[in-house]
Amino acid sequence: MTGSGGDNVVGSRPVGRTAPLEAVVFDFGGVYTASPFTAVAEVGITLGIDADTAVRLAFGPYDEDTDHPWHRAERGELALEACRDEVLAAATAHGVPLDLWEVFAAMGRGMSGVRTEVVEVTRRVRASGLRTGLLTNNIAEARDFWRPLLPLDELFDDVIDSSEVGMRKPDRRIYELALGNLGVSDPAAAVFLDDWPGNVTAAEAVGMAGIVVGDDPSAAIAALDRLLGGHPGS
Repeated sequence: MTGSGGDNVVGSRPVGRTAPLEAVVFDFGGVYTASPFTAVAEVGITLGIDADTAVRLAFGPYDEDTDHPWHRAERGELALEACRDEVLAAATAHGVPLDLWEVFAAMGRGMSGVRTEVVEVTRRVRASGLRTGLLTNNIAEARDFWRPLLPLDELFDDVIDSSEVGMRKPDRRIYELALGNLGVSDPAAAVFLDDWPGNVTAAEAVGMAGIVVGDDPSAAIAALDRLLGGHPGS
């Protein structure tokens, strides 16, 4: 599936970084849990469509920030029920009755467990003296589901939910907000991890280092550990 899951891919900037590492920023879904894009792909299979088509119908062109109903919901501009109705109507018009309720059911089955190995590396990052942030594209209605899954105050210095700030990845402003909240003036001093390559590419365009996290996060953790190896206390 293009742009989700699969192998871990390390972005272009971790090698040859020019600034001392100050902060690490993590995505939520697909990093601390299984990828939501995998759930969309599963629903697509039941409808007889490929994974990329399923993602595009449900979540829009995810490498962009558009007026797709899901993007508007992630920016806090559209309520979930209205988003579901618009997505279903548009998908049905293309001959595919893709229902977000079915997508959420698949997400619930696949994202119930937290990746403890990613939680532990987050603890190590913060214990080393680096600042940590969480930067998630999310909808307001999901807040009570995802927030209790992690000890947010223990793990992060800053948490940004797209639906609360009216911006979503890959809008460069949301990365700049994350850096500002963490007190990082040079983007090259920060690393960003996400399961969607387009979001990592956008972070790299801002100047951050980037690591893409796959279905098996071990390679991404190893890449991050290589960066942490040069930081005192890690």
